[in-house]
This record gives sequence, structure tokens and C-alpha cells, in this order.
Amino acid sequence: MQELHDAPLAPLTTFRLGGPAARLLTATTDAEVIAAVREADASGTPLLVIGGGSNLVIGDKGFDGTALRIATKGFELSGTSLELAAGEVWTDAVARTVEAGLAGIECLAGIPGSAGATPIQNVGAYGQEVSSTITEVVAYDRRTRETVTIPNAECAFSYRHSRFKAEPDRFVVLRVRFELEEANGLSAPLKYPETARAMGVEQGDRVPLSAARETVLGLRAGKGMVLDPEDHDTWSAGSFFTNPILEPAAFQDFLGRVHDRLGPDVTPPAFPAEDGRTKTSAAWLIDRAGFTKGYGGGPARISTKHTLALTNRGAATTEDLLALAREVVAGVHAAFGVTLVNEPVTVGVSL
Repeated sequence: MQELHDAPLAPLTTFRLGGPAARLLTATTDAEVIAAVREADASGTPLLVIGGGSNLVIGDKGFDGTALRIATKGFELSGTSLELAAGEVWTDAVARTVEAGLAGIECLAGIPGSAGATPIQNVGAYGQEVSSTITEVVAYDRRTRETVTIPNAECAFSYRHSRFKAEPDRFVVLRVRFELEEANGLSAPLKYPETARAMGVEQGDRVPLSAARETVLGLRAGKGMVLDPEDHDTWSAGSFFTNPILEPAAFQDFLGRVHDRLGPDVTPPAFPAEDGRTKTSAAWLIDRAGFTKGYGGGPARISTKHTLALTNRGAATTEDLLALAREVVAGVHAAFGVTLVNEPVTVGVSL
């Protein structure tokens, strides 16, 4: 297991931000992951687990503890059952399932990060979420000090949330198991209107798997959501804020504010959510509050391609990024009474 001291963490994140770790371990087997976690827990050393670094905002002072980078490998396909090691590159794994003719995660192509992070965030895009195909998650339980297998029903999946996110200091994901679908080379039914429109089909239709994947990659690239070292619009964590889910009374207040600010004929995006609540669009809120594409005069700005992405233009610090995020949160709340919640995990800092 590789060990470094005073190790830069910024290169391990898609933001390319953050100070160094006092100690950085890189684990390439499940046994090494478990050993590193047990050592940190036994000594009371703060532990930061890093996968693909696509959902991390690390403070400029860095991390005074042990950072554990999970670099395990493993892609095992048996029929329609798939097991991925936590360190597998997610977008590469998606490509391999498409090549194998299996449907279920093809619309999650291009999402940066590692496979082990997908159940934590219940990663989703373009009408698919991993919770619909995950069968089990194998994790090390820091509370019981044993490896456990957690079935889907016990993962408490919801919109961009899970049991693993709710208990961030308890579980370290080791492996993720999926059940995919063999549909004669076709995708799962397309659920997302934008994807269907881009392909010239109706929602609910199936299309060739490779075509679905390529279409999603094209849509994501157009929004700066596919990693490109030469494109600062991709020096981000993707969507920085989750879409707000509002209680009925809060949604009615929100509608009133929209009409007062933008006019009675303006209707904001609204989608039914659980328990009678309504989900609206964070990107719409940000744009209508005056934070348009490319907003910002400093080294951290809103993406020129998508209002939901905050970006490092190459010379930003984490504090630059947070200042922009706070400005957006305050502006949206002042305009519409809705408080945006950051999607990335913050380390040593907060909004």
C-alpha cells in the first residue's frame, strides 16, 4: 500500500482544489482498505475516504489526518449480474456493460467518479438512478468492525441520498452489485424527455444501447459535464446543488414569489415527489435569480455551459469557490425563499 506524507489532494479531485493531507494511503485491495480503516479507527486518526474525487470540496488548509484513496479493481459479469470493485472508474464500467449488451445504467454514462461512490449518492441522470439496478452493497462497517452485505431494501435510497450518506462515518463501500437487463441490444425504456427528444423517439421507447450512451455523452458534454482537462467548465463537481423538494405550503409560497418577481404567467418547473411534495429545478432558480452562465468575475465562476455547475477557472482556491456558492445560495433565497443545498461533500469547510 503506497504511503505519502504532506500529500497534495487537489489533483485527486475534479475541482483541482484543496490543501494537502498529512498522510495519503492508496489501497488496491479490499484487505488494504480494511486495514487502513482499522488502523485509523484504532488510533483515533481522522479519516477521509477518496474515490474518484468528483464529489469533494476540500478546504485550502487540507486534511490533518489520513486520506485513503480507494484504487481497487474488479469488473465481474455473470449473465446479467455485475459486481464492481469500489475503485473501478464508473464511466468505463458503464461502457463495458453497453458493450456486453446489457441495459440499466447506459444513461449514467459520462458521470465522473468511482463505482463505490454511486450507492452513497444514489447517482442518477437522464431518467436512471443506480438504486433501480443495485442489488447489494458490500461494505466495511466501522461500528461492528466487520464486512457486511447490505441488500437494496436496507440501503434507504432516495433522491441523491442513501443510508451510506446518512451515516458517513460508518460504512466504507468495498463492492457494488447490480442486476442488469438483456433486451436484445436495446436500452431500458427512456424516461427522460430531453434524451427522447435528442433521439427523435417517444418517452418509454427503447433504443440501441450504444446510441443511448452516445446521446447521453453528447448531452453531458454540451453542458460541460464530461471531464476534459483542457475545458475549465469541467473543473467542477458537476451539479453543485440538488434540486429542491418543497412541502406543499413552501411550494405555494415559492409560486407566489415567482409570480411577484417574474409575472403571473411564469410557471416554474415542478415534478411530483414523495409524500405530496414537489421537486423544482435548482438550475432554473439560479438562472432566474440572476446568476446566468459564466457568472462571476473571479477565478471561480458559474460554468459557461450550465448554471448548475460551479467551476475553477484554473487559479481558484476553495474559498473562492465557497464565496461564489454562498452568493448563489443567498441570491436564490432572497429571490424565491428557497434554500439551495450543496451536493458535493465538504471537508474542513462549509457553506
